[in-house]
Amino acid sequence: METVTSRAPVFRLFACCLPVRGALRSVVCDLQRHRYHLIPNGLYEILTTHRDRTLDELKEIYGSESYGLLDDYFEFLVREDLGFWTTEPEAFPDLEGGFQTPETITNAIVDADSGSRHDWADVFSQLNDLGCKALELRFYDALGLEELNRILALASDGSLRSIDLLVRWTPEVTLEALQELVGRHRRIRNVTVHSAPENRDHPDAVDSVSILFVTQKVTSHAACGQVLPAYFTIGTESVLEAMQFNSCLHRKISVDARGEIRNCPSFPAGYGNARDTRLQSVVERPEFREVWGTTKDQVETCKDCEFRYICPDCRAWVRDAGDRFSKPSKCRYDPYTATWAEPGGETVGEAG
Repeated sequence: METVTSRAPVFRLFACCLPVRGALRSVVCDLQRHRYHLIPNGLYEILTTHRDRTLDELKEIYGSESYGLLDDYFEFLVREDLGFWTTEPEAFPDLEGGFQTPETITNAIVDADSGSRHDWADVFSQLNDLGCKALELRFYDALGLEELNRILALASDGSLRSIDLLVRWTPEVTLEALQELVGRHRRIRNVTVHSAPENRDHPDAVDSVSILFVTQKVTSHAACGQVLPAYFTIGTESVLEAMQFNSCLHRKISVDARGEIRNCPSFPAGYGNARDTRLQSVVERPEFREVWGTTKDQVETCKDCEFRYICPDCRAWVRDAGDRFSKPSKCRYDPYTATWAEPGGETVGEAG
């Protein structure tokens, strides 16, 4: 009679839970719930280097003084629903496949001010031809709601799935007026009103659409490039993309306030004006696509950061303009101390 040998269980993270190591600590990114959990690098080692070890084997490796800590680690992982014990680990493969999308361009920025002369219908039509799904419209100067409605109506058809708006405050730009605007143009996902009299946040102003009033005056593209936890994006598609490509510039195109076509409005290099240059012709140029492949695993300091796959990158505002792999100059996080600093350089505390 054949003897059945029982197997001791090993721990497996759910396939949607991705551990990422940093210089001082690590994170587990829960791609399904869109959140992250800070963990010690020791736990990262257990989940990766020793992932096929049973609890008894782990206790033998780390010694009796670590028994309680190991129990605490796994209690935390189970409590947060990040993984499970199994005697059949081979039945639960890791998340496979890289980032793939059929669209030539997935996201775009169009800037405008009082001096802009955009052919909005033509720009939107060209973005549609490229398959663009997400659009950010940034208006630095006052714009009447009637004109804004007209512009948004031109983007009501086609491939666009979401529109983020940045508009300047005027007395007619009230919460009620913006709620009506969002109700009329259902592709709008977020609205930020700059130069407002006071800071006010309405996270669910219309369904799940956020409307934010900020006192900050945004007068040009120079205000972008900030790297903050509020901008972290945690999802399967975004993280897989960040692991292979640049998290900000991959499949992005922009038209600045003067109509110049760039990777983003803050980039010095332009590729012609949208009035007489087709976006498709720019996208096909190898020099335009070059920055798409710069990942955070290549960027100085970022490559040692536990947040590198969930935070936005910036290749326009960097510490060393001559180095394409330089750290974003507007990032104030130090992965070697796990602290954020104030704009003046003062350390304000740990992240997370």
